Amino acid sequence: MFERFIANLQNIFHIPELRHRILFTLGMLAVYRIGAHIPTPGINNEALGEFLTAQGGALLGFLDIFSGGALSRLTIFALGIMPYISASIILQLLTVVVPALSKLAKEGERGRKKIIQYTRYGTVLITLIQSFGIAVGLEGMNNGAFVQHPGAGFRVMTMITLTAGTAFLMWLGEQITERGIGNGISLIIFSGIVARMPAAVINTYRLYDTGQLSLFFLILLAMLMVGVISAIVFLESGRRKIPVQYAKRVIGRRVYGGQSTHIPLKINTAGVIPPIFASSIIAFPATITGFIQVPWVQNISRQLAPGSFLYTVLYVGLIVFFCFFYTAVVLNPVDMADNMKKYGGFIPGIRPGQRTSDYIYQVLTRITFVGALYLAVVCVIPEILIYKMGVPFFFGGTSLLIVIGVGLDTAQQIESHMLTRHYEGFLSKGRLKGRMG
Repeated sequence: MFERFIANLQNIFHIPELRHRILFTLGMLAVYRIGAHIPTPGINNEALGEFLTAQGGALLGFLDIFSGGALSRLTIFALGIMPYISASIILQLLTVVVPALSKLAKEGERGRKKIIQYTRYGTVLITLIQSFGIAVGLEGMNNGAFVQHPGAGFRVMTMITLTAGTAFLMWLGEQITERGIGNGISLIIFSGIVARMPAAVINTYRLYDTGQLSLFFLILLAMLMVGVISAIVFLESGRRKIPVQYAKRVIGRRVYGGQSTHIPLKINTAGVIPPIFASSIIAFPATITGFIQVPWVQNISRQLAPGSFLYTVLYVGLIVFFCFFYTAVVLNPVDMADNMKKYGGFIPGIRPGQRTSDYIYQVLTRITFVGALYLAVVCVIPEILIYKMGVPFFFGGTSLLIVIGVGLDTAQQIESHMLTRHYEGFLSKGRLKGRMG
């Protein structure tokens, strides 16, 4: 089996188009990782990095995951791709409540491009606000010891630098999606998390080597991580199949329909979007308050830090909300029922039309609730172990969820390219199932 897998990996590079896409993606991700080490001008980065690592606490460590360590070093990519995600959230919410945007979203490719354009404008605006808050916070932090030349010039330079960095990452993600393999924005977050995993492994080994972590506890942590990974893979590929029967229709001399099929409804239709959206919403005020050295503002920052009760409640609530919201945006039971009725399809035992849409909505609500609970448990339990119980677990549930989910999607796209060109997929039986497959 291992030899077959190696042979299939070699087949990837036998397909010119797929080879070019993968190499392009790797090259763009390498550019991102290089940029994550370029410092923002006018700042004493070494002293700031040491201070933020010592004083930043759980919130900084959590946000630093999504920027691949760029935030703690305050490089040109310090804000990462999170402003773009925040702008996407706002646009999707507005699409539901603003009729003009809702109409625009239904106009096909033209409407989609227009919404993407609005998302870009929103990203720049959010980045300017966040970067201004960071610049002001740095000037007042530790009596201005980290800023070489404070003033209006420093603030403008910081705003331009961080905004340009996020805009470049946004462009980089779009290029990967269009000319590479996988979703570019997701892969940027994926690469930032993966880049920090070797350090997490080394830190875990150091705790064992110094005697702070026993061999039994190390094995227990490994089993916990394997269990979380197995649960994520199992539930991300889980489907609820609704049987559909198509009646026979005679058109001319041909008979159409008469076959049985099913509607595959995913347990977790939203994928990793709910935890990313939830993290982005909580991170926006928390990032600003973290740089303002005022007692009551710092208290708010501590309340929004991972591990706190308020953070946990908000995080779980937002994950559940975005699971239902994103599922409602992607899947419309009324449209599904109308399409089935149009082509002569029906669910056995359910009348076509309103009864069918009600049945699909009922099933969708149940499995979405299960998917939301699964996401909440996977994302929150490791955070509680780390921040409440002091367990040295360097692999957060949100990180594992993103890495595994993006990895499954990317591998499925690669396999689709291989099968299209009559190459064997990664699995000897069946096909590899990604989140959207």
